[in-house]
Amino acid sequence: MKVIYLINYAPQAFKGLMAGSDRQAALSALFESVGGKLHRISFTQGPYDLLIEAEVPDETASMAVWTAARASGSVLGGATLTVVDMPATLALANKAVYKSAG
Repeated sequence: MKVIYLINYAPQAFKGLMAGSDRQAALSALFESVGGKLHRISFTQGPYDLLIEAEVPDETASMAVWTAARASGSVLGGATLTVVDMPATLALANKAVYKSAG
């Protein structure tokens, strides 16, 4: 499954980035350790510092990544978004049957 992590970094994590810490390699290893794959890391402007796009096998692997990142002390918070294919969702929604309670 595809996921997007919106991350707020701790000050010491920014110091590590500026000192040359290879986040691409570290995050690739993290995702690979749970059977996933890192696709992209980007800085963002706004309420979050980083955007991470990746694939993981399932929700448990996604939560394991989030838990390990938070436990490191580098991540202060953020959000995890599951990416859902729009055409497939719309095709299934058009087959769904729902009867109103009224």
